[in-house]
Amino acid sequence: MKNRKILRVTACLMILPLLSGCWTLVAAGAGAYGGYKMKENGYTLQNPITKEKSKKSSQ
Repeated sequence: MKNRKILRVTACLMILPLLSGCWTLVAAGAGAYGGYKMKENGYTLQNPITKEKSKKSSQ
């Protein structure tokens, strides 16, 4: 009985590092999607983040 508990704890500790990479990919995907949606609304990635102005000829 005690061996099964030790085996379960060991398995959980071995799986934990594998899941950390998955969470990194999920966070990167969410950031990319957010950037894509901002670009659709006219925002650009600059410092600071600003909305694109419509280009008018100054003649």
